[in-house]
Amino acid sequence: MRSFNFFGRFASAFHDYPSLSKIIFVSTVSGGSLIAYAEASTNNGNRGHVSHADAITSNSIAHADANTSKKKKVVVLGTGWAGISFLKNLKNPTYEVEVVSPRNFFVFTPLLPSVTCGKVEARSIVEPIRNIIRKRNIDVSYCEAECIRIDPANKKIYCRTARTAINTNSKQGEEFAVGYDYLIIAVGAQVNTFNTPGVEGNCHFLKEIEDAQKIRRNVIESFEKASLPNLSEEERKKILHFVVVGGGPTGVEFSGELRDFVNQDVLKLYPMVQHLVKITVIEATDHILNMFDKRITTFAEGKFLRDDIDVKLGSMVTKISENEISTRAKGSDKTTSTPYGMVLWSTGIGSRPLTREFMKQIGQGNRRALATDEWLRVEGCDNIYALGDCATINQRKVVEDIAEIFKRADKDNSGTLTVKEFREIMKDVIARYPQVKLYMQSRRVRDFVDILTEAKGNAAKEKIELSIEEFKSALSVVDSKMKNLPATAQVANQQGAYLAKCFNRMEECEKNPEGPPRFRGTGRHRFQPFRYRHLGQFAPLGGEKTAAQLPGDWVSIGHSSQWLWYSIYASKQVSWRTRALVVSDWIRRFIFGRDASGI
Repeated sequence: MRSFNFFGRFASAFHDYPSLSKIIFVSTVSGGSLIAYAEASTNNGNRGHVSHADAITSNSIAHADANTSKKKKVVVLGTGWAGISFLKNLKNPTYEVEVVSPRNFFVFTPLLPSVTCGKVEARSIVEPIRNIIRKRNIDVSYCEAECIRIDPANKKIYCRTARTAINTNSKQGEEFAVGYDYLIIAVGAQVNTFNTPGVEGNCHFLKEIEDAQKIRRNVIESFEKASLPNLSEEERKKILHFVVVGGGPTGVEFSGELRDFVNQDVLKLYPMVQHLVKITVIEATDHILNMFDKRITTFAEGKFLRDDIDVKLGSMVTKISENEISTRAKGSDKTTSTPYGMVLWSTGIGSRPLTREFMKQIGQGNRRALATDEWLRVEGCDNIYALGDCATINQRKVVEDIAEIFKRADKDNSGTLTVKEFREIMKDVIARYPQVKLYMQSRRVRDFVDILTEAKGNAAKEKIELSIEEFKSALSVVDSKMKNLPATAQVANQQGAYLAKCFNRMEECEKNPEGPPRFRGTGRHRFQPFRYRHLGQFAPLGGEKTAAQLPGDWVSIGHSSQWLWYSIYASKQVSWRTRALVVSDWIRRFIFGRDASGI
């Protein structure tokens, strides 16, 4: 009994004082060792003692209340990668932050394909938003509601309650307004169906945790239904025909996960139907994973061929009925219909209704996403920011400011630029226009003067002088390197962290701007513009093999990349709780296989 009392008091201490010490043991397969993590608060040793600072007088309380009322209010729409990254990096206590989202949790979306076949449990990649914000030393609150309209003129958003409150008189759909000083739009995007008939009613998507859970139930139900004794073999083949529309990372990873489930678990659990399973990937372009290096694309297509995954390249989906999917090959007018059991639609993203409506309000109705400047401010709205999948940076072209840049560089008003003047201005040009650096990297030069030397017939560097026309000619080509950032979690995460740092230094940078000079006007920009740093990308292919494309044109394919994928995805979890759960799910799958229950 003493041992039970001891463990009871031990568990109670952890429950009552979570910040006293957090100890998590993670068993790592690669090292076979135990990693212990402990975090202790330096203030915990003072529990029960009242310091001089804690003895607050009534006057100081009133003063604190006055300061609180003066806080500027920041409203964050969304609890995805961009919004959570902003909250986790915001440290300035002068803001009052309110998070508005119909989803009261954060999802580690890169592991959604792993949920579909039971490799990882759904709750293992979910962290409640209130767990995240309670650990912040700033004034943050959360409201479970959906924003339905933005009123930039009056600095208000209009919201609708997300669900009926229990034991209250509130009604689902009740609307209310929230005021703001700064608005951060991070609502993400939704699946783009390209208006293909039948997609909405007959296809699965893979954007939310509910989608992954629904796919998982459908996969298990398909095998259970195909195992019934009253079906013909043709009916079983139809039920077990899984079609993936879209050969991007999500579609490819799901195909690999499903093939692993068939090879490693279905053989034992459903032996009578495992030979009837067919997986088909339909891709409209000439290759799957076409955003990756060609070496990865070639390997992936070859591996899918060896794994009996049917890849149909250059094929467009024209219609999806309840029982058949119709496709047309590129350059052909002939339509082919094929029976299927389940279809996953993974072809791209489109704007949400809120984003589309707001774009029409501010004159951006013809764009695919909210246009922002390089500081993530929505164009035409000084106090509204947009980041993540719902926005795109409208990078300014160098040619638009070429005359002003030349005038600023020509300090002696000679009408020409010396190499010294050119180099001095190029530091600011590179800081302001990222496409210049990308162009230099593509030409493999560190000094832009080397490019001018080639244009001048390899003339001596120090003797080069540029006229305004030659200056325009030299810089006009760099705009060809402008490109939109990919709609990935990596981009959204970096944008959220960048914007939080800007808010942390807002007052300081108002007085002492640290950004590049304004070529059209005087002074400097408050902050350095956002710069995306690509850290690499993974494409799990199944069979414990992953393709990795990392910075520096480094490509790795195979089992070693799979272990790198495990370690990075474990380390990128939003909390130690989810990190421990995900790693334990991987270990459980290695030992016991995938969970095939229909829950």
